[in-house]
Amino acid sequence: MNTITTLYRSALLATALIAAPVLADGPIADRGEAVERAHFERDRETILSMAGDYKVRFDMQESTAWMKGYEPLERKISGGHESVRVIEDTGTRIVLQHLLVVGEEGSEMVIKHWRQDWEYEPEKILAYSGPNTWEWMEVPERLRNGRWSQTVYQVDDSPRYAGWGEWHDSQGIRRWRSNWTWRPLARRDAVRNPVYDRYAAINRHQLTPTGWIHWQDNTKMMPDAAGEDGLKSVVQEYVLNTYDKFDGYNVAAADDYWKATESYWGAVRAKWDEVAQANDGIAIEEEAQTGTVVSGRLLTIANEIKSGELSEADGIAEAQALIGEATAPGAAAKAQVARAEDEY
Repeated sequence: MNTITTLYRSALLATALIAAPVLADGPIADRGEAVERAHFERDRETILSMAGDYKVRFDMQESTAWMKGYEPLERKISGGHESVRVIEDTGTRIVLQHLLVVGEEGSEMVIKHWRQDWEYEPEKILAYSGPNTWEWMEVPERLRNGRWSQTVYQVDDSPRYAGWGEWHDSQGIRRWRSNWTWRPLARRDAVRNPVYDRYAAINRHQLTPTGWIHWQDNTKMMPDAAGEDGLKSVVQEYVLNTYDKFDGYNVAAADDYWKATESYWGAVRAKWDEVAQANDGIAIEEEAQTGTVVSGRLLTIANEIKSGELSEADGIAEAQALIGEATAPGAAAKAQVARAEDEY
């Protein structure tokens, strides 16, 4: 398949992913200023309530095979302790940073985990559009009223996926559901060199009496020139991430880590934002173990700043240079070619 055909089919599929939820979720009619304000405040309260300290459980299971001969992988369950902190709140934008605390008591290690940014009635979102590529996607104006976008970032603050949806109450449960979104492979899959290379997914958040849940409905897809839009569905996966309020672990370790590295990570976020604005998105080579090719070093820099091995100024300068080099026009494509030649 030539490059033009590939790009054309990718554009068609991206359009399909946008169009599908439009049919399912029409515009929210103007409910009047007082009602709109009440909904907005309730939404903010809900998003902010996801901050806290938790015992977490990650439950991932491939279920229905859509491709003949494919055997779904065995269910995978993991867990740990996670502190979620509000690191920005402008009113219409709320940023939640997740910090994973692992290890035995007295020798805990903090891992900067994922980040979720919520924005009210956004004009556009930074969405995954295929391997190594995130592009700005316009949120249709008629669908913005009353809706929030959620953009999820990887451990190095590079983008992962984004979608939009409405918070609402149903059957006495507070819920948010995204539109269809593309997602890059999670580490649990990427390290296994699977036949699929992306997910088409719906993302949900719901409050519970003891915290909240994040659950996903993932269709795992693979390139196929003969398939519809150049892709073929391989298998369905259901993921349920459960956050139960719990502070019986070394919560201080998470806060100490963030206090020591907050300014560094703020500079890293600013650099990613700069690149996305300048290049109409972000192109960077994905890496199975860590997410992107610069992720491992960006995390190590933070640890060195915290331990005093590296000054904050030097760490920021190195991180910004790494991001700039890895996202320069053509860098991701060149890296892929070099890797293919090495493998050959």
